[in-house]
Amino acid sequence: MADLPARVLFGAAYYHEYTPAYDPELRPDERLKTDLDLMAEAHFTVIRVGESVWSTWEPENGSFHLDWLQPVLDGVHERGISVILGTPTYAVPPWLARQYPEITGEFATGQRFGWGGRQEADFTHPAFRFHAERVIRKIVARYAEHPAVIGWQVDNEPGLHLFHNHGVFQRFVDHLRDKYGDVETLNREWGLVYWSHRLSTWADLWTPDGNAQPQYDVAWREFQSRQVTEFIGWQADIVREYARPGQFVTTCISYTRQGVADDELSARLDIASGNPYYDMQDGLLLPDPTPDDHEQIWKTTGVWSMYRTADWMYSSRQEPFLVTETNAQSIGFAWDNRPGYDGQWRQAAWAHVARGARMIEYWQWQTLRFGAETYWGGVLPHSGRPGRTYAELARCGAEFDKAGSLVAGIEPDADLAMVYSTPSKWLMQKHPPLATPDGGPDSAAYHRIFDPFYRGAFDAGRQVRIVHARQLPRTSPEAAVLRHPVLVAPALYIADDSTLDWLAAYAQAGGHLVLGPRTGYADHEARARLEPAPGRLADVAGVTYDEFSNLQGEVPVRAAAHGPLGLPRGGAATHWIECLNVADAEVLAEYDHPHFGRWAAVTTRRHGAGRVTRVGTVPGRGLARALAEWLAPAARHGWGDLPASVTVTTGTSADGRRVHVVHNWSWEPAAVVAPVDLTDVLGDGRVPAGTELELAAWDVRVFA
Repeated sequence: MADLPARVLFGAAYYHEYTPAYDPELRPDERLKTDLDLMAEAHFTVIRVGESVWSTWEPENGSFHLDWLQPVLDGVHERGISVILGTPTYAVPPWLARQYPEITGEFATGQRFGWGGRQEADFTHPAFRFHAERVIRKIVARYAEHPAVIGWQVDNEPGLHLFHNHGVFQRFVDHLRDKYGDVETLNREWGLVYWSHRLSTWADLWTPDGNAQPQYDVAWREFQSRQVTEFIGWQADIVREYARPGQFVTTCISYTRQGVADDELSARLDIASGNPYYDMQDGLLLPDPTPDDHEQIWKTTGVWSMYRTADWMYSSRQEPFLVTETNAQSIGFAWDNRPGYDGQWRQAAWAHVARGARMIEYWQWQTLRFGAETYWGGVLPHSGRPGRTYAELARCGAEFDKAGSLVAGIEPDADLAMVYSTPSKWLMQKHPPLATPDGGPDSAAYHRIFDPFYRGAFDAGRQVRIVHARQLPRTSPEAAVLRHPVLVAPALYIADDSTLDWLAAYAQAGGHLVLGPRTGYADHEARARLEPAPGRLADVAGVTYDEFSNLQGEVPVRAAAHGPLGLPRGGAATHWIECLNVADAEVLAEYDHPHFGRWAAVTTRRHGAGRVTRVGTVPGRGLARALAEWLAPAARHGWGDLPASVTVTTGTSADGRRVHVVHNWSWEPAAVVAPVDLTDVLGDGRVPAGTELELAAWDVRVFA
């Protein structure tokens, strides 16, 4: 875990080097003083600098300008503000692209990216690495000893592209040769007898551009993510040669980037960091108007999905994390301007802190006057004068000051845990089991299956911990039961034998294992298993299936008579049905349909000291919520039934105190009743159990 101050860090990315282009008549030192004074007044404790301007650090090949940042670091240090300094390797200067055109990345074999954006360079190329290492060493050596610098961000939002350059492909072939040994083994493991793809020599391996073989695709995506992980780890190791004791190394992750395996990437760093962007205004309204099939990409819509992203960031290392970028004003581009309603910045900041954030940092300080992100709003508008956004963020800063160490590094509660599989997601992006409404392949299929289970838990007021499938074996099944008594595994399509055996042992040891659609169907090479589905878990689940169907619409689901599952009217199956044949299990829910009614929708079975529940469909919102309420009958937060617009998020502070963060996501005021004696962290005094607590519109209150 990184060595961080004992309070939530709070601030923004700051680019003083842009000042001359903002206002040529304003002296940069005057603008700097004004900016830093405003930051101090807003209770900022951190800024991020330097990561976007390689051409400022090194305007010509071998000519380094390093002193321009000194006044910024000196000025923030005088005001008690810390600095995270970034390496600029994601934004290649024009001279490097001109002098070394061979570093240009290829989005398909022989087809190069055009220049003028960012991250166009093949970061594995030796020429790029030479120049990247040189500028990294210059910057870090120059500023590692500055007392304001507490950490380093290497690169920025890595994994944007999958590179098809010749050198990358040849290393992929070398990787396969090292892993499989000979082509006959690869032929067998990938089933390359199919469609006459059998290799006679490694030179026969085709490039990935037209590939249609799932086994190849999984290997290619895993290899690409390893290139990103190696690149970031390479930079981190260089920085550590110079960094002072106590300085941390991280990178900011955009979690939906195609080249990112966040758990493996974060393992090379000292702390996980991410950039959660989310729709504001009615995108944060409860009850949630977001359609069930709304695709969540680089930004999310709906309170539930903002929480899911925060839990995803926590999952990277199963530790508290940093928010390196998030909404200041409007986010996106010129056609997408929706700054928050009053109160929503506070709500989002406290929601992330409640789920484990150690830092809230906005992108960026002042809205750009130029470039592709001219209308991606900063803390200050184009005018540079403080407005509504600044005023609310200043309130947040004061609140984090007051809360102090209590809320720095909260370990969030979880009523249930969910297993996340990055390889299964990669495969489903190209070979999805689900279809779009027009009948085409749905590249968002993995999250179409995973998200309804998360959203159902959120709707039920249950809190979730996300655990990567690769993290499961790090803990014994017996220890996992104590930490997470309910474990939900939807869409765990790619899973080796040892992972499935671990899941069975978890249930045997007393855990409640929930198997969702597609789980256990394929092995580690994405080959369909020969055993009756769900493969090695069929016996412990007490059900099998050999038939499945896509759904064009919803199919009603009803609770089995006298069963324990309380299913409201309107419960439905969506997208997908696995036709479960019951061998030795209790049926909890059935399909109300003339054809699908012959098969079970949800079953459960005792296994050892625990239980295995099988969900054979993608649950609609009513069914998903009912499942969560049955799996965790009492929400751990202990606040009982809440108004529809209110959420309670709980966790444990670093010193062992319990923290309760209560939100009202609505225009209408709400009231809740304190379940135990509390202390009002942001107000004054004790709150006796049974006290009615008022929440204004778009309000948040914090208790201990």
